[in-house]
Amino acid sequence: MQSFALNTIFILISLSYLSIVVSSSKPLNPCNGDFLHTQAYRQMQNQTNTTHCKKLSSLQAQFAWNYHKTSHNQTQLNILIGTKSITNMGWLAWGINPDLPRMVGTRAIIAVKVPNQITPSVNTYNITKDIQLGCKFQPSGIDFMVQNMTVVDDKDVGFFSVFATLVLPQRYNVSSLNHVWQVGYCVDGLEPKMHETSLGNLDSKEVLDLETGDCQNIGQHRRHMRKIHGILNIIGWGTLMPIGVIVARYFKQFPIKLDPCWYYFHYCCQVVGYILGTAGWGLGLFLGHESKYYTFHSHRVLGICIFGFTTLQVTQILAFQFKPTQEDEYRKHWNVYHHFLGYALLVMIPVNIYKGIKLLKPNNITWKWTYNGILVLLGVVVLALEIVTWAIFLYKKCCKKTVEEPSPRRVEIEEDNKGQTKEGSSSRTIEVQE
Repeated sequence: MQSFALNTIFILISLSYLSIVVSSSKPLNPCNGDFLHTQAYRQMQNQTNTTHCKKLSSLQAQFAWNYHKTSHNQTQLNILIGTKSITNMGWLAWGINPDLPRMVGTRAIIAVKVPNQITPSVNTYNITKDIQLGCKFQPSGIDFMVQNMTVVDDKDVGFFSVFATLVLPQRYNVSSLNHVWQVGYCVDGLEPKMHETSLGNLDSKEVLDLETGDCQNIGQHRRHMRKIHGILNIIGWGTLMPIGVIVARYFKQFPIKLDPCWYYFHYCCQVVGYILGTAGWGLGLFLGHESKYYTFHSHRVLGICIFGFTTLQVTQILAFQFKPTQEDEYRKHWNVYHHFLGYALLVMIPVNIYKGIKLLKPNNITWKWTYNGILVLLGVVVLALEIVTWAIFLYKKCCKKTVEEPSPRRVEIEEDNKGQTKEGSSSRTIEVQE
């Protein structure tokens, strides 16, 4: 049975890895009709007939571009990016990074919109580590020429867009251009303030081939890894381990005794659940390392605690020589310790899974209802077994009381009218309780 479980785990992880590799490079995802009907896109389309347009993977953003080589072997790139996320106040940023697809080191164009402002402002910015440490974020020059920066707030279709023309030196490779985008809703004067730290904001980066429109979507790669992380932990820690607890609680002695089958099933559920959960936990640590500027503290701390507690529990199961025997005077203390960790995990695991699901919003409805269904199913099973347990317990207690209760002894006594017993007098029967 263990070899079957290990083979299943290996196949699951292999298929998940294959899905990541296959989906890491995605073709052009065309823009929708609203963006194609914006005034800014129509003007851009009139300049050239080779404009590419695609939906970006996060923040409801869409991106259009065209380019050509100049006489000095530079690249003139026209870009248009728009989003429906910004209504009254906020900022929209787009930029390219010569080194890696990440925010730090990006040369960005940022448009800022504030209430009661006739024309939103737009400037170039250098995004450095100092900005993430809280330093003031001010416009600055960048290492290539930017012309025709324009902000278009098209209220008819609801798009807030930025257009610009970039003249890129040779160091920027048009076949693998690291570009990033971002949306924020907090502005101090004309200074963009920190954006949200949701996963959508974290995933807003990709490596784009300007010629074909194909991209290596860094965010898509991470989303697949998060799916594997969630599936492994929901199956391992969130399903198999509670099933193991249910088996130990209800099939060890009472109400249904399946000795020693209950132990082997409990053992398999805990070990396989631990292996799957630990694999998901390790993948979560990797994802946390990859997004070092965005840390979800409570989810991370609870995950580490769950890993520590499950390791202690499984170690107790595997290390038979450290487990006290039934006759050992320390056995009752060991039982208290083992049960305390087990029930603590039954509380911590669902809480942390829901915290992880919350991070996936707005695309977390399926995850939430799936895990709700698992918990409801486990809850119904526990409730049914608990009812059976109490019914059997009360029935046996009632039967035992009936068996032990003494029956009254009948004694016939002859009495006369004065209450004295004598021969020939009428008799009556009384019950004497012993």
